[in-house]
Amino acid sequence: MGFMDQAKDFADKHDEQVDQGLEKAGDQVDQRTGNKYSDKIDQGVDQAQARTGEGDTQQ
Repeated sequence: MGFMDQAKDFADKHDEQVDQGLEKAGDQVDQRTGNKYSDKIDQGVDQAQARTGEGDTQQ
């Protein structure tokens, strides 16, 4: 099993934690940019969350 397969397997099994991590990362970037790009950051986080795990747990 290659690295990408392992990463996908992890994301499938731990979707909620992955989604929470993405949310926290987005919040940190938002703070560091002075909330100038909140809409773009939120869109990016939402798209990343939709692509991780078997069932998206965050909207």
